Amino acid sequence: MQPEEQTLFLRGRRALLAAVRLPHTSSFEVEEHLDELAELAVSTGCEVVDRKIQSRSSPHPATYMGSGKARQLGERDDWDVLILDHDLSPSQTQNLEKIVDRPVIDRSALILQLFSQRARTREARTQVELAQLQYMLPRLTRYWTHLSRQPGSTGVRGGMGEKQIEIDRRIIRRRISRLKKDLEKIAQTRKTQRRGRKQVFEIALAGYTNVGKTTLFNAITDSDAFVQDRLFATLDSKLRKASLGEGYKAVFADTVGFVRKLPPHLVASFRSTLEEVVFADLVLHVVDASHPQWEDQKRIGEEVLEDLEVKPDRVLTVYNKIDAFEGTPRFEGGVAVSAVTGEGLDRLRAVIRGRMPEPAWMSRIPAEARPS
Repeated sequence: MQPEEQTLFLRGRRALLAAVRLPHTSSFEVEEHLDELAELAVSTGCEVVDRKIQSRSSPHPATYMGSGKARQLGERDDWDVLILDHDLSPSQTQNLEKIVDRPVIDRSALILQLFSQRARTREARTQVELAQLQYMLPRLTRYWTHLSRQPGSTGVRGGMGEKQIEIDRRIIRRRISRLKKDLEKIAQTRKTQRRGRKQVFEIALAGYTNVGKTTLFNAITDSDAFVQDRLFATLDSKLRKASLGEGYKAVFADTVGFVRKLPPHLVASFRSTLEEVVFADLVLHVVDASHPQWEDQKRIGEEVLEDLEVKPDRVLTVYNKIDAFEGTPRFEGGVAVSAVTGEGLDRLRAVIRGRMPEPAWMSRIPAEARPS
């Protein structure tokens, strides 16, 4: 199965979701993760028909979930694909597929498919394809079932007796190498562009997916970047210059959102995009204040920023969507705003100005005459 074919794999399919609850996880946490898994699945175009949770003391080494439970699920005829809220090894996936006699994908594969559907620009497509191929390489026995021996003939690589899967591996490795070189060029281009902006204060918007980063980006920069209430609507970083009042100007960057358990290959592939966060003078960590699990999403965002080695003193937390918040907002250590109504944006601009160096013209004005 080629990467571009995977984007169509879940569309129109009936999905059965499953999770394994281990002793260190609560029922609430498992249900919450399944809620997000369902949202991810629906976003790819499939229908979620049911969800099942199995409690175990530890994952089954061969199938992750118990083989008996897998057989029970396989006896049902109301689903087409099994999606597990865990990362599976290639052998676990293969063993499960033999038991249920239907496709099985894990959380990483689901996220990769969703990213593939969302990718629009050359950079995003390159990043997603690289992540997909790196994920697929150890799983070729699943995706490529033509393991018959290749007959030797003129023009056939490998000669008599070589398995087709070995040829496929070489093709994928070569493609991975090419994509890495392409991303290196893209990263170098970004580096050159940043060098050209070194005299401009740079602000990156980061945070969990679907928290309203792009809406806030549009509100601050007076732009019309694509906005939609869906997961990973933004995969490419967008740059816009904006005035913050009193002579202060900055370049804002909208970036890809975070989510629980992002596949490592995907994070690595999107490094060039996330570098807008790494090298920004200030990072606005946007949090959806109206979301029931906003604290958990905030924690995940903080962990990703820490992994990217973004120091806390370069981060300003922005609690968005307060127009949809029930009750009186009480958020400490940040600024509460509504990117939709504009509430709190003037205060946000003022706080950002306080983090910026003075404009050159202001140094020529006596301190007592400067704007307060």
